[in-house]
Amino acid sequence: MKNIFVLILVINSFLFAVDAKQETQTDIEVRKQLEKEKKYAQEQTFYQGSDYNLKSFEVNPDAVKDKPEMDIDYSDGDDVLEMD
Repeated sequence: MKNIFVLILVINSFLFAVDAKQETQTDIEVRKQLEKEKKYAQEQTFYQGSDYNLKSFEVNPDAVKDKPEMDIDYSDGDDVLEMD
């Protein structure tokens, strides 16, 4: 009788250990999903422009003041290929 009780006790302890591992695996999966959601949330604010720092790309007006103004031709080139 003692042997059966000890056997049941050992089996139950193994089952509880397996359950604890599954909870740990669940916690890991939840943590991974939360990290993905944080990354998605960060990308959404990044694409909105509030996180851009464009100061380094601004043009100094004094540096281009002496440059001649360019005439830009916005035509698409259709007038070059006119055929009679």
